Amino acid sequence: AYIRKHPLDIPPPSENDWLKNDEEDFFLQDPDRKRDALSQPFRMVNKLVMMVFENAMEIIEKREMLREAQKLKVQPTKFFPTAEFQVTGRANCLAVSGKYIFVGLSVGLAAFKISDCKEVCAWDAVKMETCAIHASDLGHECHVLLAVDEMGLVWLFFFHKESFLLIQILNETEDISKRNTSVEVVLSPGGDYAGVLLQGNAKAWLEIYRLPKDSWLKEMEKKAGAAEACREKRSSWTSTDIFLLQESPVPANKADRKLSLPALLLQVKPPKPITGSSFKSPLDALKKVDDGSMLGLGYNHLIKDSQWEQQEAIFRSTYREYLEAEGERESKEEIPRRATFHFLLPSRILQVGPEMKVQPDVPTGISVHWDGSHNLCFYLLNRLLKEQVDSDPKPDVVWPCAAPIACSAVSSCSRYLALACEDATITIWDEHLGYPLSVTAILEERLIRSIHFL
Repeated sequence: AYIRKHPLDIPPPSENDWLKNDEEDFFLQDPDRKRDALSQPFRMVNKLVMMVFENAMEIIEKREMLREAQKLKVQPTKFFPTAEFQVTGRANCLAVSGKYIFVGLSVGLAAFKISDCKEVCAWDAVKMETCAIHASDLGHECHVLLAVDEMGLVWLFFFHKESFLLIQILNETEDISKRNTSVEVVLSPGGDYAGVLLQGNAKAWLEIYRLPKDSWLKEMEKKAGAAEACREKRSSWTSTDIFLLQESPVPANKADRKLSLPALLLQVKPPKPITGSSFKSPLDALKKVDDGSMLGLGYNHLIKDSQWEQQEAIFRSTYREYLEAEGERESKEEIPRRATFHFLLPSRILQVGPEMKVQPDVPTGISVHWDGSHNLCFYLLNRLLKEQVDSDPKPDVVWPCAAPIACSAVSSCSRYLALACEDATITIWDEHLGYPLSVTAILEERLIRSIHFL
């Protein structure tokens, strides 16, 4: 057996006994903190938490810097409403004409004065919801209004001396199944004409009405004179006359005098797709042309259906790889159902004959272009009224464009016309001089959806 002679001694620590993984500043650490040191999984969690905290502080500092920079910028002026007017129900739309504000309500119409925002008149004889409203000042405290309800019906009103008078529903039909809905309504400046774009089951067309505003003003003057004479006569009545009047009342429909109805001036339909010619000789095609003084819509040509098909086959065979790369789609030609139209004042674009009287502030024509069409068509409004309106009149002037017209706009002074095509080309025309002012092509492939003058 082995017996230790001397007691076991613990040698003092030395540098050789230190752990290799410890930090270099091991001797600077507090010995008491050794008990607080975390194990490995918790050290990783602590490191991630500190990283998230530091990133959050950086984001907070950046936001504070942006907030301070925003304070140094010029702040926009905040405007608060100076007055308000109370309406019955829900206000859907409004229009300003003269010194009145006309509001389309969930039930009927209402008129307010701009000066004190007080309601002066309301119309709710028919429970209809007004979705759009247009108004024009005719002078002599008279205004004409076009209102569109939720069913697409167009209501024509005359506002005189703070009272509404319903003249006509323009697209009303007895058969509900044949009812046509209004897509767009435009009232010309001055209230001389009104345009309504209508849609049916499988067709669309544009109707232009001439509003007899001069007759309306004269009829309202006569009506006011008759009312004044009636008041003077009533002041001289005796009690017996009043008793007899109460015994025999006058029906309301005979007592109220109706105003003159608007006249349908034009009915423009969308252009038909161009197909192969049925003419056997050039002479047959020339017989369909009027005098050759203007460009047409391209219907009178000598290209056969077989020639169209041959040209299409050559195009597809030549550019087959490009068509396959872009994904060829079969496109069926459909009749467009959307049109954009503007009322135009007298200019060199629309030449009016010397026998027609032209006023500088009254429109003499309209410009119309349908979706997907290359042609901008102009129609004169100085036409004689007929009992039977031509359902498909020929345009007086045609402007063909290199690409389909996407949108258009007319300046507030009605002198400049802007056309934007689907190839991202914008052309500004001077209507008074009759020539283009500028042509701008957007280099990037963009689709222009709307254009406005500022």
